[in-house]
Amino acid sequence: MLLYQWHLLMGLMLLHEMKGTMVKLNNGGFEDIVIAINPALSEDNKIINSIKDMVKQASSYLFSATKQRFYFKSVKILIPLNWIHKSEYKRVTRESYNNADVIVADPFLKYGDEPYTLQYGGCGEPGRYIHFTPNFLTDDSLLIVYGPRGRVFVHEWAHLRWGVFDEYNNDAPFYTTGKYKAEATRCSLDITGQYVFQTKSGSTRKCEVQQHNHLYESECLFLPDKDQTTSASIMYMQALPSVTQFCDKSNHNVRAPNLQNKMCDFKSTWEVIMGSPDFASSSSRSTPPPDPTISLLQMQERVVCLVLDVSGSMAGYNRIARLKQAAETFLLQTVEDGSWVGIVTFNNEATIQTGLRQIVSDSVRKTLNGYLPISANGGTNICAGVQKGFQVFSHKYANTEGCEIVLLTDGEDSSLSSCFAEVQRSESVIHTIALGPSAAKELEMLADMTGGLKFSATDSVDSSSLVDAFSGISSGSRSINLQSLQIESKGESIGPRQWMYGTVSIDKTVGNDTFFVITWSVSMHPPKIYLTAPRGKNYTTADFVIENTNLQTARLKIPGTAEAGDWTYSIQNTESAAQVLSITVTSRAASATVPPVTVKSYMSRDTNKFPNPTIIYAEVTQGFSPVIGAKVMATVESASGVSTEVELLDNGSGADILRNDGIYSRYFTAFKENGRHNIKVSVQGKDETAKRTRRHSHTLYIPGFIEAGEIKMNPPKPQPNENETQGNVENFSRIASGGSFLMTDVPAGNIPDVFPPCKITDLKVELTEEEEFHFFWTAPGNDFDVGKAERYEIKMSIDPLELRETTFHSAISLNTSALIPEVAGTKQSFQYKAENFTKENGTSIYFAIRAIDDSNNFGEASNIAIATMFVSEFLQPPSNNEYSKIVTIVAITICSFIVLCALVGIIICVLKKRKMSDPRSLETGK
Repeated sequence: MLLYQWHLLMGLMLLHEMKGTMVKLNNGGFEDIVIAINPALSEDNKIINSIKDMVKQASSYLFSATKQRFYFKSVKILIPLNWIHKSEYKRVTRESYNNADVIVADPFLKYGDEPYTLQYGGCGEPGRYIHFTPNFLTDDSLLIVYGPRGRVFVHEWAHLRWGVFDEYNNDAPFYTTGKYKAEATRCSLDITGQYVFQTKSGSTRKCEVQQHNHLYESECLFLPDKDQTTSASIMYMQALPSVTQFCDKSNHNVRAPNLQNKMCDFKSTWEVIMGSPDFASSSSRSTPPPDPTISLLQMQERVVCLVLDVSGSMAGYNRIARLKQAAETFLLQTVEDGSWVGIVTFNNEATIQTGLRQIVSDSVRKTLNGYLPISANGGTNICAGVQKGFQVFSHKYANTEGCEIVLLTDGEDSSLSSCFAEVQRSESVIHTIALGPSAAKELEMLADMTGGLKFSATDSVDSSSLVDAFSGISSGSRSINLQSLQIESKGESIGPRQWMYGTVSIDKTVGNDTFFVITWSVSMHPPKIYLTAPRGKNYTTADFVIENTNLQTARLKIPGTAEAGDWTYSIQNTESAAQVLSITVTSRAASATVPPVTVKSYMSRDTNKFPNPTIIYAEVTQGFSPVIGAKVMATVESASGVSTEVELLDNGSGADILRNDGIYSRYFTAFKENGRHNIKVSVQGKDETAKRTRRHSHTLYIPGFIEAGEIKMNPPKPQPNENETQGNVENFSRIASGGSFLMTDVPAGNIPDVFPPCKITDLKVELTEEEEFHFFWTAPGNDFDVGKAERYEIKMSIDPLELRETTFHSAISLNTSALIPEVAGTKQSFQYKAENFTKENGTSIYFAIRAIDDSNNFGEASNIAIATMFVSEFLQPPSNNEYSKIVTIVAITICSFIVLCALVGIIICVLKKRKMSDPRSLETGK
């Protein structure tokens, strides 16, 4: 029950913690929804006008769909910096493209204009964002296949806000309901239509039911009647004029093999919505809502101030030197060209080291680098530093709206909350970096209240977390092609005269502005450095630049575009004592038109309380195309510097809700202490195993309608070029900081086993020719998806609702004494022969499984799988094409029989006449 209850609580936490959304619910009205136009799009006012119309239409539709409970109250449209400025455009404050609720962008590959919502979590958990293409918003010919844009927006909003799932399934468009009976996967069943097969010539015929599985043939299409009487459901086909409601308990189709049933334990979409925090805090309105208020905000040039702690505690643990190394990475490599940057230092008081300078050349970057601190003393006054940062902004701008502060501190400050109100009013964004275990506990509150990023870094000698934090603070509203990407980040304690070896894969999507940075911790002399490019060019220590103000950092900038391929390095510690050597590699996109492979890392929550697990996510994409088959490792580092590695998976089991969607995830339960934990994700694509693919879930493309009994086909759905959408990705390396989270209530000493096995989400059942049930699933662990469970329970029922979590224990049990659990992640199977089982033709049997660990912690009941029983018969029913032949044969047979009977009758009559006319027959009486 622990996991089940935890999932129910996750929804509210995830609204802010997982995606940093700024949306508020005020008396049923959603406020501050952010719709951001991609910075790479060319100016087109049609997009803005279409968004306005869509939002207005969607608000009234949502109000009706939610029984007069919710509507859209205010929406902000973020306009790219390079679009012509207009007087009605306001300045962006804390909104950004990266944290937008809806993004408008071209797909990377021209696979169509299907809207979709990117969902990471399970049922009831909010999604990441909605993606509309500009063509979807401006091409009215798409209205016939998707429906009015406002309706589509509401469909996607339900995904994003309430964590419901689609009620159709492109991979399983039909399901059997009995002997030679099939239905379209839909909700509700009251939606009527015809099953049509379109031939290559363009003509149509009725679909045939296949004998081996009792489903309609491949490429059969369900065409709904344009005129319907049912009002449900929006999560199936919102384009139908009659559809104005979500499926509820009264009309939900529990037999449909869709994600809504799989992910939400056969609950209807309206039941999930009613269970949300939104529903609990709202009520129905008696009057129609006002039209949404729509604001136009234009993205601005980036303005950022480094506010750096130089108090006495920064002199310990080599912190001030490490700060210099990490901040250099930000100034020389990370911050984007055209940005304005200032620097403030603080201890008891704050000092402006330099006002805002625009990054227009490498010389400006080096000048700024010269203002970084190299010594530390005094106390800690964080508010003084923040206020001085505001002063830096005010020297150039009338207000601080949209300006960013990167705040680093290692000290406690009991007066920090005194400037919270001023920070809130500033409309600025504060990114926080907590260095060491004693940084102010209230520090993250500054980031939370301003929409900033949160990082932590430890004093561990071989940790690169401080460099990773500064490298992770990229612009939230600049094109990804302009942003610095971290390719490698590695640190090790290397013994005397020993070497550190490695390979860095630079793929063709990156290569511009490429830096190799080597740091060391003890010596005043650089280590021996050997770097070899893919074609054999060698770089040595002499090719690296060592700054006069930082004698423990060597930096090499590769001219032009770095050669694609594997770069190998060898670094020797030439000292007589051990020291930490580290390497950091950053680069930018090689092309303005081809997006690079990117990695974004997130956590399910950034404040956690034992014994709840944390889920770590990594989204690996090229443009909007998922990259699958990569090796993704997450490193979780506690406040004391203890690191734990865990491999993230994209296998559709455990924490991962969809297989091969480019989102890699894993539960993390290896908590050893309280306090801050930071996360770093390392991604490697090797040996042609990494491939680019398409998103799974999209708004349903309607192939056609039945109008007044006539079939009217829509234009065929555009088919993507498989060579493009599913091509191999070259060898690549990426690093991404996942920020930090705070852990509390971890017990001291031996930690009890309170974590159950995770829910099995990929159970499948097949019925063999030997009439055995064959089960397949991915093994869970002892603690969620780590280790090995102790035993399994499998239950069966003819009613899927009996197999839900609350009633699972009372369903019929299967004998699983011979079933031995495997290590988490292993593919398992089990065959079961039902004894004394009375099967009726077309009966559907449902199954679910759960795992139990050696401490008797019960995992959550799995997804519910189905097997349909069919009795073999000598006579099989005919197909539609065969039917007319059989009718003809039967008719001919009947006619032949009639003719034969007539002939026999004639012959008998003739013979009788002959006998009557024969005198001999009269004589004999015969």
